[in-house]
Amino acid sequence: MLNIWVLLLICEGVMEYGGRTGGVSNAGPRARAPRLMDEVQRRIRLKHYSLRTEQAYTGWIRRFIFANEKRHPRELGAAEVEGFLTRLAVEGNVAASTQNQALSALLFLYREVLKIDLPWLKEVVRAKRPRRLPTVLSRDEIAALLGLMDGRPWLIANLLYGTGMRLMECLRLRVKDVDFARNEVLVRDGKGGKDRRTMLPRILVEPLQREIERARRLHERDLSAGFGETRLPHALARKYPRAAREFAWQFVFASENRSSDPIDRRERRHHFDDAILARALQRARRQAGMVKPVSAHTLRHSFATHLLEDGYDIRTIQELLGHKDISTTQIYTHVLNRGGRGVVSPLDRAG
Repeated sequence: MLNIWVLLLICEGVMEYGGRTGGVSNAGPRARAPRLMDEVQRRIRLKHYSLRTEQAYTGWIRRFIFANEKRHPRELGAAEVEGFLTRLAVEGNVAASTQNQALSALLFLYREVLKIDLPWLKEVVRAKRPRRLPTVLSRDEIAALLGLMDGRPWLIANLLYGTGMRLMECLRLRVKDVDFARNEVLVRDGKGGKDRRTMLPRILVEPLQREIERARRLHERDLSAGFGETRLPHALARKYPRAAREFAWQFVFASENRSSDPIDRRERRHHFDDAILARALQRARRQAGMVKPVSAHTLRHSFATHLLEDGYDIRTIQELLGHKDISTTQIYTHVLNRGGRGVVSPLDRAG
């Protein structure tokens, strides 16, 4: 049996976008129009979606094509989309967020690539979205967890808890966006494409300065070797052609080694690998004897909850977290079991 990834590559190699109304083309390299997946990729990058979104969307589109016997999406329509999404919920038993991601990928395919407007998908069986409270660590648990970490994972974990940044916002931090004079971090192009400011904990100033100095030495070494150019967001590389080689644009948490850029295949130095941080967190959790699940996002949840415990206004916390809607931030009031005031158990008062 062929490996599924081999099948996906075959599919990508034969799918042809435009030109014909038929599904699969055998025209090979002589095809007169771009292949479907090439056009999907081009449209995603034109809209400046992240690399992870690109990988997720292309994966769901390929899966949709294989689920319909490799027929071209032009031959398919709302009924096939509804059937695919319904099977994910009923047979695949996927989470609501997974089903919504698949739906977003297919809507992008039809609306942005094929220019076909699908009618409202009324017959889709929606996966149940459970209302879950985030996992939050106590202050003692945070101290124990961070106390068992060291090196760069320690600094990144402290920065996540101390600023409330999302994982990739922290890893993609550029040197120019750390303001030591004002003890601030400028988060660029956060979720929803928004910029925001958050505090820089004073206790992390010195370790972060050492990390930036380390990045400077790596950058100087790269320049000497004929490299040193980082990937700039969106079209800034065309607008500021020299900026990519400037130290100010380099990642604060630069990777140990250079590697091939997945976008244009040029050799560059990227940011720290999030998988290394994940392993360090799990190792520290086990050593601390914690039974709670712990991830980088747990540190962000703990940041917000502890600020609420300290009496900070929920609107301020919303701005620090970069939430679009205050209702998203209000979930932390449920973690505290208070809605404007603390609630004391009657059993505690009985004594």
